Amino acid sequence: MTDPKAPVITFPCDYPIKVIGDMAPDFKDFVTRVARNHDPRLKEHSISVNTSRNGRFLSVRLVIRATGETQISALFAELKESGRVRMVL
Repeated sequence: MTDPKAPVITFPCDYPIKVIGDMAPDFKDFVTRVARNHDPRLKEHSISVNTSRNGRFLSVRLVIRATGETQISALFAELKESGRVRMVL
């Protein structure tokens, strides 16, 4: 049964993602590399980084060009399976 209130995504589209992980100097590069596995055209200007108030966590926001649910699911799975990512939104 599908939720009639669930948003419908029309592909292809720009799809924002936020990835949160422990503070590490290479975390942004790691997230960018994984995202480019799924969207080779990812642009550097669509990536931003924020540090948590206490400096323990880093969030990387990026916008990929999503081509379908399979692509998004594979990206989320690869990030989560890495062991470096706490949350993907």
